Amino acid sequence: MKIPNFILAAIFIVFAYLQLNDPDPLGWTLVYLYMAAVCVFAAYNRANKYVLWAGIAAVLVWMGFLFPEFVSWIKTGMPDIAGQMKAEEPHIEFTREFLGLGICLAVLFWQLKNIKK
Repeated sequence: MKIPNFILAAIFIVFAYLQLNDPDPLGWTLVYLYMAAVCVFAAYNRANKYVLWAGIAAVLVWMGFLFPEFVSWIKTGMPDIAGQMKAEEPHIEFTREFLGLGICLAVLFWQLKNIKK
């Protein structure tokens, strides 16, 4: 599992770097660096289930705050959120953030599943 974890770590490091020009870079940079660290530790079979559960809890809480905007985006017919990099409407930014956290959540659950082997 080393190669997939190193690939994921590299992707999350790129995500963290790309957040540096965001209006709210601190939280996003930290969450993506946390995800990169989780993947590196998992590559060396050093994943900790308590660290993973803490990350899952934090991501779920954050997603909970964004969920109403995500539902609003769905109700409006899921307009394009990828056509432009600048989020001119609030639903674009909130939906992207919700989906980014969804990626983090999926990786955390995958890591948790693999730790039990």
